[in-house]
Amino acid sequence: MSLKGKVVVITGAGSGIGRATALHLASLGAIPVIGGRRSEQLAAVTAEIEARGGTAAWLATDVTRRTDVDALVTHARARFGQLDVLVNNAGISPTSRFDALRVEDWDAMIDVNLRGVLYGIAAALPIFTAQQNGHIVNVVSTAGLRIVPTMGVYAATKNAVRTITEALRQEAGPTLRVTEVSPGFIATDLASSMTDASARSATQQRMDELALPPEAIAKAIAFAIEQPAEVDVGSIVVRPTAQD
Repeated sequence: MSLKGKVVVITGAGSGIGRATALHLASLGAIPVIGGRRSEQLAAVTAEIEARGGTAAWLATDVTRRTDVDALVTHARARFGQLDVLVNNAGISPTSRFDALRVEDWDAMIDVNLRGVLYGIAAALPIFTAQQNGHIVNVVSTAGLRIVPTMGVYAATKNAVRTITEALRQEAGPTLRVTEVSPGFIATDLASSMTDASARSATQQRMDELALPPEAIAKAIAFAIEQPAEVDVGSIVVRPTAQD
């Protein structure tokens, strides 16, 4: 099934997995509409797509604000007349031990990783329901599959999204597709958001040793989207072969 002309909203698309996904989908003929907090990065990604002959648009978006997420979806439809796919990708990971009591970091992860996904669903679902087709892709994490110290709240937010994804799939009926993609160690700047210095250092070291390029996740997302309408790819786990 061709991706040509499909309008795909992607959050957290200024760098990492979101950026790679926007570039890869555009190379396959899709039209990415990208959101993120840093306008200069979004403009650069859009310019790169256009320089390669593709079409894209961007809008500064803070997923912790429902109005911003609504505006991103509205922008996609206003520019291109439709919405086919929403990729909820934005995420942060200021991880630490519980006894560090970094409650503000806990709140931030809940707001971005969980509430931001819900805001995306709230923005896209009425459109998909009305048009009787659509696809929601939620980027979660293998951190929720293997729980380790310092990752408790981060893993909890990702597992909450995993639960939401499955419940939405069951509610969605025959015309809405819902997919979760769980990346393992991927070469992104996620470690830079980690508050705990030792956790940040250890994570960065592991990334340097074995991380996959973000394009590996972009290809997994494209695989799920390009399936025929009657095929729903529910879950994809992508991690380095050397990862525990």
